[in-house]
Amino acid sequence: MLFTHAVEKVLLGSLFSLCLVFGATETAHAANYTLWIHGRNPGATTQAGNYADFSYWGPASVSAGVNKKAVNWDGVGRIADQNFRIRDALDCFCTGPNWCYIAVHSAGDLHIGYALAQYGRTARPKKNATPNASGVCGNSDGTTQIGWNIKSVYVASGAAGGSELADLGRWAVSDTLSIDLVTTTARAMYNHNTTQGVTFFRYAGAAGTLYSALLPGQDDEAVSYHSTGGVAGTAGGSYCNPGDWFCSDLNTGTAACEDGASKWSYHTLALRDDAEAYNHYSAGSWLGIIGPVRSAIVSVAK
Repeated sequence: MLFTHAVEKVLLGSLFSLCLVFGATETAHAANYTLWIHGRNPGATTQAGNYADFSYWGPASVSAGVNKKAVNWDGVGRIADQNFRIRDALDCFCTGPNWCYIAVHSAGDLHIGYALAQYGRTARPKKNATPNASGVCGNSDGTTQIGWNIKSVYVASGAAGGSELADLGRWAVSDTLSIDLVTTTARAMYNHNTTQGVTFFRYAGAAGTLYSALLPGQDDEAVSYHSTGGVAGTAGGSYCNPGDWFCSDLNTGTAACEDGASKWSYHTLALRDDAEAYNHYSAGSWLGIIGPVRSAIVSVAK
């Protein structure tokens, strides 16, 4: 009997040690990632599923958050058709012990919003963060979890509210993404208030010139403040910086606009371009409104 008890103690001690080792190993493998989801990209040279291809944004050598990954899709397809690329990336890097910071530009805002609202409460397989050539990762332990591990979303010139350039047919009719960017369509695509509790920090540019006459309120040449500022509603409105007599102020943070229009839930305006310094475009060098988003990501995504 004494011998049996001694053996049991040895076995229990060994099992305890193994648990500690495996626990330490799992913790050691936990990592944070920064996912960059691009916007509309006609004539794209980016390779869908290639998480190292940052050509949409700028040089890959530039600091852009911990373990940065470029989430590439075809850049012109409809959101519902191309969103699997975003879900593949979220499954790869934002499940199991791993967590993600998300940065998006323009129509990338629709993509992450759609993924969270439509799939954010579904069972997701835990992945091993080792993608194949198609951008799909293998299963880690065969288990699932509900939704993804996302710390926050940073939005550069978000087009979740659509753009009047799509309304007016200023983009190629063969570009099917433009159908989704019509303001009423974008706003009705999913429940923009359903973010699974994830905060969207929005950055709104105002250096618009080329199409300013076609876009209501302040704009960055492609998207107006009603969309970039996360203003709720079924259609766009006219919103500006303080001091403009011809439209309502777009207030910062989660505060309602001057005319009382509210923002979507869990959406906060982190930067309103009062100096009218930022346009819509990266110019292959992390420029425009993408610049301050990159700076913010670098400071928090570690």
